[in-house]
Order: sequence, then C-alpha cells, then structure tokens
Amino acid sequence: MATGDDVRDNVKKYYGSRLESSDDLQTSATTCSLPRCPMPNSVQEALHQVHPEVTKRFFGCGLPFPAKLDGCRLLDLGSGSGRDCYAFSKLVGAHGHVTGIDMTEQLVTASRQHIDYHQKKFGYEKPNVAFVEGYMEKLGEAGIQDDSMDVVISNCVICLCPDKKAVLQQAYNVLKEGGELYYSDMYASQVIPDHMKHDAVLWGEGMAGSLFWQDLITLAHSVGFSTPLLVSASNIVVYDCELKAKTGDIRYASGTYRMFKLPRNAVKTRATVTYKGTVADFPDQLDFDSSHCFKTDEEVNVDGKMAAILQSSRFSSDFKIKPSDGESCSEPKSQVAQPTLNVTLTSNYNDFIFFFFFYASCLVFFSIATSTRFFWLTDWDSV
Repeated sequence: MATGDDVRDNVKKYYGSRLESSDDLQTSATTCSLPRCPMPNSVQEALHQVHPEVTKRFFGCGLPFPAKLDGCRLLDLGSGSGRDCYAFSKLVGAHGHVTGIDMTEQLVTASRQHIDYHQKKFGYEKPNVAFVEGYMEKLGEAGIQDDSMDVVISNCVICLCPDKKAVLQQAYNVLKEGGELYYSDMYASQVIPDHMKHDAVLWGEGMAGSLFWQDLITLAHSVGFSTPLLVSASNIVVYDCELKAKTGDIRYASGTYRMFKLPRNAVKTRATVTYKGTVADFPDQLDFDSSHCFKTDEEVNVDGKMAAILQSSRFSSDFKIKPSDGESCSEPKSQVAQPTLNVTLTSNYNDFIFFFFFYASCLVFFSIATSTRFFWLTDWDSV
C-alpha cells in the first residue's frame, strides 16, 4: 500500500497539473453535484455568481449546502478551486466567515486570485473568505483553532485521503459544540483491496480511497460524532474501460451525510418536535435528511438522538421540543443508511448485501433478512 506522503504527493500532481477542468475526470462524480431536487433560491443565486474560471476547475461530487448558514464560521476541507467557498461566502453573509484549506499550492494560489472579485460581487466592505495551504489531517498546523467553527463541509475530498479517521478527528476538534460536519464523498460497495491502493490514477479519481459505506458509522463514532444521517445519494459511473477493469465488481456512489458534535452531557430523550417554519428558504417544510422531513406546525415524534441534535445545534430556535414523559434515554443500535449503489448480478452475488429491485428511479425502503439495517435505494437501474 502507498504511504500517506506518496498518496498526498500524487493527488497534488493530479489536481495541480494533470486536471485542467472537471471534464478531465474519468467518472461521473462531478455530475452528482447536479441538483436532484430544486435547490433553494439562495444556493442557486450564490452558485450562479461564482466566477466562471473558478467553476471550471470544480471537482466535487455533491451539493453539500446545508440550511441556515447566515453568520456562521465555516471551514471547507479540500477547497480546490474555491467554488464552494465563494458560494458559501455569499450564504454566510457579511458577518460570517469562510476558510478553505487545500494541500495543492496551485489551487490555493488560483483560488486567492478571485477574492476581490467576489467581495465586490456580493457587496461586502471587506472579504469574508480566506484560503490556506495545509493538510486536513493537520488543521492545527494550518492555524485553524479547536472549537472555532460552526460548520465544516467537504466535497469529494476525504476519499483522496488515506487516513480518514485523522480527517474526521480534526473536523470534530475544530467544531464548536453543536457544530456540524456536512459533506459529500465517494463510497464503495465493498472494502477496497490493497493492490488498488498502489495505483496513482485510482487514487486521483477517488476510487482507491473510497470508504466502504458500512464502515462510516464506526469511524464517525470513534471520534465522537453523532450517527451519520444520509441526506442524498447518486450512482457514480466509471467511463474509462481500463479503470473499470482495475476495479472489477466494485461499485461506487456519491453520498452526502451530516453528523454533529453534540455536548458530552447531551440528554438523549425521545421527544415531540414541531418545526416553526423559520429557516430561510424553507417556510413550509424542512427536509433534514432522507429520513426526517419536518412540516411547519406539525408535531413529529423523534428518537433521543435526533432530539439532541435539534436541541444542541444551530436549529434549536427553529423547533419546539417537548421531551416525552417517562421515556428512557437509551436508543436502538445505531444504523447508517446506504448510499446508492448500482450493482450488477455476478457469480459473487453472496458478497453483496443487497438486493431486491423495483422500477428505475423509485425510492425503495427494505430490510435484509440477515440484518436489522434498513437501506434507501435511489435511481435503481435494471439488472
């Protein structure tokens, strides 16, 4: 297996000089950033105002744009060309601040060239965005302090890092209590074999470093985060025949998850919650994740973990929260939702934990007989 330094050096070269635009990628990862549902007007406007040269070199695989960002301090892990950072600089407003960190000198330099442009475009008296060169596994060395951020985001970058636990630990450390990690990344249908981790192109495309989706929950809990909540997912298609041959029957998906840094003494008691309709762009309902949709003025029963998230996060003022009398704070065993994976039946069917299939583009909710897990499937292709 390649060392961490080898991987970082390869990724720097891949994104610093080899890739000129998102069209140079060998998968459909960047098309996963296209909206599957109507985006809020504020996000559409912010993305539309980003300089075209910045957008041209965007390499993300999702749309990690959570709601209610006005006034937030936000960190983008692996900021690349700066597209998301500049859109976020519009969304956090003049009183918020966005920091982008990237290890590739060429991308950081290119990103900084457009700071004045966006300051004037958004009508700010002074810039509210900054770019620093550094490693997301070593945020402290880059000058980013612990307990300083309200939101940490990332867009298809953690899959380029061999030490994902270090990345999540650093993200957890720099978040304030109640803060959120909201990110998109590539995931694999099985554990990536070691021989693939010697391939420079597979690393550059995110395929050698994609996490087996079932390992996410253990990883998140190991550093202190709440159980990951799946927001959205899309299949990733590998275009290059040579890369297809190298990856064999491994399938890839883009998944957007959100997880929170809850206070250590957070009370996890089941509750009845009512959304007030006060989050900008969401007056009628707030789709919190793929399993939680809150309609305005409608009571919803939630488990203790979701109640703790709503009570402790920046969304606390947007909900009426009434703990259920006499309910225990103990919760069922944590489960993580599976990102979309387009799988073809092969002779090694037993190695997979799916399937039943319905019509294309249906949302299917089912359980596996040998597991208590439940999975969401989207955009299912015929097999």
